[in-house]
Amino acid sequence: MDSTPDQPPQRRPIRSFVLRQGRLTEAQERAFAELWPRYGVERPPGEALDLPALFGNDQPVYLEIGFGNGETLAKIAARHPERNYLGVEVHGPGVGHLLLEIERRGLGNLRLVRQDAVDLLDSGLAPASLAGVYLLFPDPWPKKRHHKRRLLNPEFVTRLARVIRPAGLFHAATDWEPYALQMLEVLTASEALFRNAAGPGHFTPRPEDRPLTKFEQRGQRLGHGVWDLMFLRR
Repeated sequence: MDSTPDQPPQRRPIRSFVLRQGRLTEAQERAFAELWPRYGVERPPGEALDLPALFGNDQPVYLEIGFGNGETLAKIAARHPERNYLGVEVHGPGVGHLLLEIERRGLGNLRLVRQDAVDLLDSGLAPASLAGVYLLFPDPWPKKRHHKRRLLNPEFVTRLARVIRPAGLFHAATDWEPYALQMLEVLTASEALFRNAAGPGHFTPRPEDRPLTKFEQRGQRLGHGVWDLMFLRR
């Protein structure tokens, strides 16, 4: 009989995703074969990205965490050719869809990383290397027993503070009011790191820079709310 003392249970890290792969369409398979080598980023574990080398210029870089099918990120990148954009997502069909959008729109200022965003924030980015970070409509985990899985927590805010430069932006949005209130509480508690661009205790009206998603437009017709939070790095 093994006499090794019982080990204390290890706390599972919060991941930025739940893996739901789905099937790739033929077009998405082509995108991975032909477009990923150009627009995809293969990052060796533990190695920080050289963002100027990755984009070939010194334009400010904005990161979107969990871009879904990528339509919002593609629209923002198309509106701002003077900026660079990095998207991180693990869902294969979503990555494939955005690769096709990059090709269709001819976007040269957008690169994609397929890995866990927490790992990217921890070791894949140099301190103060980002001009801003977007977290748009993350999984709200509405059941109380799942609240611990929500991505935006004090530890995550500390990670953001490491990679966002002074006066840089963190922009979050959700259509789940209880999560919006929790986000506001967590970010307000980090006042030494971030300040609320809308003023203490306030949400931000949807900025024109954030395109309306089809899901959001449908929700508006049904009377559903959306809450934006914009905080600036001190």
